[in-house]
Amino acid sequence: MKKAKNVIFYALMFLLSFAMIFPFLWMISTSFKFDSQVFTTPIEWIPDPVNFSNYVKVWTEEPFLTFYKNTAFVAVFATAGQVIISAMAAYAFAKMKFTGRNIVFGLYLATMMVPWNTIMIPQYQIISKLHLTDTHLALILGQLASAFGIFLLRQFFMTVPDELVEAARIDGASEGRTFAQIMLPQAKPALATLIIFTFIQVWNDYMAPLIYLNTKEKYTIQLGLKFFQSEHTMQYTVIMAGTVCALIPILIIFLVFEKQITNGMVHSGLKG
Repeated sequence: MKKAKNVIFYALMFLLSFAMIFPFLWMISTSFKFDSQVFTTPIEWIPDPVNFSNYVKVWTEEPFLTFYKNTAFVAVFATAGQVIISAMAAYAFAKMKFTGRNIVFGLYLATMMVPWNTIMIPQYQIISKLHLTDTHLALILGQLASAFGIFLLRQFFMTVPDELVEAARIDGASEGRTFAQIMLPQAKPALATLIIFTFIQVWNDYMAPLIYLNTKEKYTIQLGLKFFQSEHTMQYTVIMAGTVCALIPILIIFLVFEKQITNGMVHSGLKG
């Protein structure tokens, strides 16, 4: 009986997994097809012949390399800024005692329930008054801190024994040294998780570049991909090739750091 339940369970998990990965596999397959092969039935998973010209069009007809460079620039600096600021705030909420600490932390967490659409216009007005529209700095500033990042790191810092921090203070270590030399090395799994989550979020961000950027040479990969789609409306094979190119860095990062993501979520109390 137990064996039969296990078989049913794994079969159901396999079907659900296939349903989730089916669009991704279809996208990759379509990117190597000719237009006449896209909607053939049954689906031809391995195209015959294989068409590589779609990828040539992606890299020659539009400045995809420029889009890549712009996105990488924004993602790297936004991720670095968010990790540093979130880590310092999380340390303060976890290990520094001050009046109203829990209230302030609770109010800060409440901002996670506020949709970004509601602050979109005020945020744009601030960026506009700072004369930062049509600049990558506008995209970076909007990602420098997040309630999720602070919550993630704060939960991890709470697992570090207070005695360790108190011992450092007794030995004369400043708060900055305690934070940098004791807390941060302990939080490598959580930091890795935040780095990956933030990088993926910034890389996939579409709305902020759409609002702030006007010059094509400054487009990020998602905005550039949308522009590319508008130029090749009915050419699904070329569009899928461009989408695959946009996803490659994210896939590499996730596959390389999958273990760090899992460990960070477990140690930060986010699993389940």
